[in-house]
Amino acid sequence: MADLNPMEQLVVNVMKDLGATSEDKIKTADDITKKTNRPKGLVNNTLVALVQKGVVKRVAREKASGYFILSTQ
Repeated sequence: MADLNPMEQLVVNVMKDLGATSEDKIKTADDITKKTNRPKGLVNNTLVALVQKGVVKRVAREKASGYFILSTQ
């Protein structure tokens, strides 16, 4: 996997725990924030960084965007 800092690694691990591993199993930033027990802004910034690194994909939806892991290596 790409070089991830500890927060990015935490978010990826939480997404795996939540089962956000494909487009039909996406989770919102709120779902991920609750499970990580970290500030929402920090989790959102981390998700943006993970999308830029190509580790996570963002899916725009009507209400809240969803996220899932692109590769579970």
